[in-house]
Amino acid sequence: MIWPFKPRYRKQIARIEITGAIAGETRKRVLEALKTVEERKFPALLLRIDSPGGTVGDSQEIYSALKRLREKVKIVASFGNISASGGVYIGMGAEHIVANPGTITGSIGVIIRGNNIERLLEKVGVSFEVIKSGPYKDILAFDRGLTHPEQQILQDLIDTSYQQFVETVAEARKLAVEKVKSFADGRVFTGQQALELGLVDRLGTEEDARRLAAELAGLDPEKTESCTLEKAKPFLNRVLGSSLDTSGLWAYKNLLDFELSTNGVPLWMYRP
Repeated sequence: MIWPFKPRYRKQIARIEITGAIAGETRKRVLEALKTVEERKFPALLLRIDSPGGTVGDSQEIYSALKRLREKVKIVASFGNISASGGVYIGMGAEHIVANPGTITGSIGVIIRGNNIERLLEKVGVSFEVIKSGPYKDILAFDRGLTHPEQQILQDLIDTSYQQFVETVAEARKLAVEKVKSFADGRVFTGQQALELGLVDRLGTEEDARRLAAELAGLDPEKTESCTLEKAKPFLNRVLGSSLDTSGLWAYKNLLDFELSTNGVPLWMYRP
């Protein structure tokens, strides 16, 4: 027997937000949401990205999942206030990309940072004794500078990650690799400039992106609703609502945690 009515999810657009720095928690949440999109058979997905980027591996996993899902679901990305570096990489998993004219995007490149406080330690009379299995085991140690061989090792690491980024953008946007490299030097640009470079498909708001997703899925953009898939809030937050709003404090805490946990890790991250 063929059921005459479509499940309600087949008449809706799934919506997933990617905000803030991209790391393990973001990857886990987004992959779970993408699985839900596939299981409920949503015909289209609106991906709202408002992120300066983040860790390389987490961005790659989200992109790969989007690329697989794209075979079954129409995906439209909406670049918000900022969608840079890893945010751009994830956006490459969408079939179409819509950006605001003033969106900050780009910053295609890789960065790795370490802290060298050797002179400070000398002033306070602190030193470290290190026993290591190989000459590079303590690379990027904070109590000394890099040696020339270490600089080359890290540069090779950065160059490999950068090439992966460039090739992904070139493939997704149907551009020559050399064309991508001409603007993939870490610079940021507006949504208007991104359109001229071929990095996005059109200018518009999130609402414009929603309407496009509906049209691609053969749905009526005037009537089609979007269903935001998000992680459930803690019980107290749901009960007490805004009276327990500490989003500002949590944002600073999350940024600090990200900075500490990614010290010495290659990042696709925009740092103004």
